[in-house]
Amino acid sequence: MTDPLAQLTWLDGDNPLDDIFCVSFFHQLAPREVLRRFGAPSPEGERMTFDDLIEVVSRHVEQTQGASGSGYVGVVRCGEWSVAIEPYGWEGTLPEVITGLSLSSEVVAINRHDYAEDHFVHAVDGTVITGLLPDVPSQRYGSEPERLVPLLREVGLDPLEEDGERPEFPIASAFAVAARMTGVLFTPQLLNQPLLVGDIRT
Repeated sequence: MTDPLAQLTWLDGDNPLDDIFCVSFFHQLAPREVLRRFGAPSPEGERMTFDDLIEVVSRHVEQTQGASGSGYVGVVRCGEWSVAIEPYGWEGTLPEVITGLSLSSEVVAINRHDYAEDHFVHAVDGTVITGLLPDVPSQRYGSEPERLVPLLREVGLDPLEEDGERPEFPIASAFAVAARMTGVLFTPQLLNQPLLVGDIRT
């Protein structure tokens, strides 16, 4: 059997999403509802390829000098979950945002940000259950910061060692936890699927 972590290590290196991105998993929400919750003025969205999404995001980042994130989010349905992709974004893991995103639902969100801090956040119905820094998984917060300790151990993240070595693949490990929680393995093939894209510029 293929090790799921081995299929996720691409997320720690050079990859099509680059070195700043956010991916959020929404339980039992349709892509249009996900766009609405992100604040898109038209939840109907626009069908795009991943390359199309990168193009519009790149224009926005150039215009804003990267100060306001991706400006767009692309969503694809994977079984019971909708997966929202923010190239050069981080909205999905912000505590003040994910509480609204998760109302009457469950959200697992991961942000890689090579120039700030990486984040993993799990929220249910407006409450952050567990949040952590994949680089330093001992730094956890939320209403139940210990809930994911068994899963963290399974993927090789030491949830208790404060002075331990940096995990070899912190982002891949965070996505491995998400895969165990959602059943969705975020492989490069997912980026080949048509996306429903919404404008979330503010």
